[in-house]
Amino acid sequence: MAGIRGLFADTAPLANAPFRRLWRANIITVIGAQLTVVAVPAQIYAITGDSGYVGLTGLFGLVPLVVFGLWGGALADHFDRRLLLQVTTVGLIVTSGLFWLQAALDLRNVWVMLGLFALQQAFFGVNQPTRSAVLPRLLPVEQLPAANSLNMTVMMAGAIAGPMVGGALIPVVGYSWLYLIDTLTLFATLSAVWRLPGLPVENRVGSPGLRSVVDGFAYLRGHPILLTSFVVDLVAMIFGMPRALAPEVAHVAFGGPIEGGTEFAWLMAAIPIGSVLGGVFSGWLPRVTRQGRAVVLCILVWGAAIAGLGAAVALAGRWQLPMLVAAVSFLVVGGAADMASAAFRQSMLQAAADDAVRGRLQGVFIVVVAGGPRIADVLHGYAAGLVGTAWAIGGGGLLVIVLTLAVAAAVPAFWRYRPA
Repeated sequence: MAGIRGLFADTAPLANAPFRRLWRANIITVIGAQLTVVAVPAQIYAITGDSGYVGLTGLFGLVPLVVFGLWGGALADHFDRRLLLQVTTVGLIVTSGLFWLQAALDLRNVWVMLGLFALQQAFFGVNQPTRSAVLPRLLPVEQLPAANSLNMTVMMAGAIAGPMVGGALIPVVGYSWLYLIDTLTLFATLSAVWRLPGLPVENRVGSPGLRSVVDGFAYLRGHPILLTSFVVDLVAMIFGMPRALAPEVAHVAFGGPIEGGTEFAWLMAAIPIGSVLGGVFSGWLPRVTRQGRAVVLCILVWGAAIAGLGAAVALAGRWQLPMLVAAVSFLVVGGAADMASAAFRQSMLQAAADDAVRGRLQGVFIVVVAGGPRIADVLHGYAAGLVGTAWAIGGGGLLVIVLTLAVAAAVPAFWRYRPA
């Protein structure tokens, strides 16, 4: 029985009351957040019928995410992190409510939507590095891999329910209800962060300006293992995350309705399904000592899965339903590999950084993790117009494999890395 229990996620961090409240709130909040993730690209595609406009969400999300992610990390190293979480959570509630309002008024204005998306990403850019920097203050270092796995499992579970429910509900109730649910569920997170203890920064130095951000990069430059972990993740996400093409692939390749539908829902939910399965069976993560090698191998699996997705899209004209099943299966495998890679990389960063720079490094982390897919949205939207969706997806997966191997060869210390 002990061996079987070892296969499943470690729940020891849930004994910590503040972490447990945040984690439980996420169970509610993340479903609503994922409804918005589904609704925004689906609504833009329904308004314009053009994947290029959907790809613009990458640009409008990336700029504020980079600016406020980096600055937010500096803020998290200067101000009480509990206060920052309270302010930014209120900001996310307001922007989600504005998304509901534009849909309820049926504005059908893609530029209003992109502006709201940019504002939402600005609040997200400050909130997420602050949230991640809090964990080492709440939990002992040995529990960080388990805590990160638990958080990602909940996030991805919501990312399954969100697309499945959202994709099916869009044709029935419209977009406004999805945005309204997101707005209301965010109050659960607001309640949890309000009950956190005070979290002032230990050994705080300087002010939260440009110099502070530059100092964070200087600190990172002196840690090549952590820097390489960012590089390989950028490779995986920029070339291997074709989510901007999901509405077109669902509609054109697999015959789904232009408004969304079950085909779109399955494509959007497949990666989170794989991540949840990877999280549920993550008991092996704390036993891995060669973490650098594990990250490289996980990203290679991700690249192969995306290449397989491209092949399934290419063959969909002849065998539509079997290729839809194959496409979803490839994405499930990729999602499991990505979850494991992210858990290792996040734990490496949280454990290695001093508390005085932890927020800034988490700002870099969130810019890489969330910014990479934003670049991918623009890149895949443009590439699909040139070579078609199948080649844009499959070629990206092959590039992930080639470039990851090149990085591993160029920085052998990363391949050999073990935690101290």
